[in-house]
Amino acid sequence: PQPLNTWRFLEKFFEQGLCKAIGVSNFTVRHLKELLENCEVVPVVNQVELSPYLHQKELSEYCKSQGIVVEAYSPLTRGKKLGDARLVEIAEKYGKTPAQVLIRWCLQHDLVPLPKSGSRKRILENASVFDFSI
Repeated sequence: PQPLNTWRFLEKFFEQGLCKAIGVSNFTVRHLKELLENCEVVPVVNQVELSPYLHQKELSEYCKSQGIVVEAYSPLTRGKKLGDARLVEIAEKYGKTPAQVLIRWCLQHDLVPLPKSGSRKRILENASVFDFSI
C-alpha cells in the first residue's frame, strides 16, 4: 500500500540522519496499527484535527499507548465554535477567552495544540494558558 511505501522512504531518511523525527497526519487507529506492524521506526507524532467538539479519544489513547505524540490541528475549530454559549460561559468563569479555554483543554488532555493566527495579539493571547486549569 502507498502509505507504507512512503513511510519506508521516510524511515530511510531518518536512518541516514537526514531528519530528526518522522510522523504522520490524519492516521486512524487502524492506519497506525497497520503501520506499526510493518515499520521499523515508530512515528513521533500523529497530527489530527482535535478539539472538545471533535474529541477523538480512542485515537488519542492509542497514540499515547504507543508513545506517539498527538498534535491537534484546528484546536480553535477554525473559529466556528468560539461563540458557543457553553464555551463562552466557561471562558468567563476563568477570566479567559474561548480560544484560551480550547487550547488549555488540549494541554490538559496531553495534546499538543497547533492554533493558527496571523495576529500578534492573538498569538500572545494563545500562549497565555498556563495560569489556569479547567
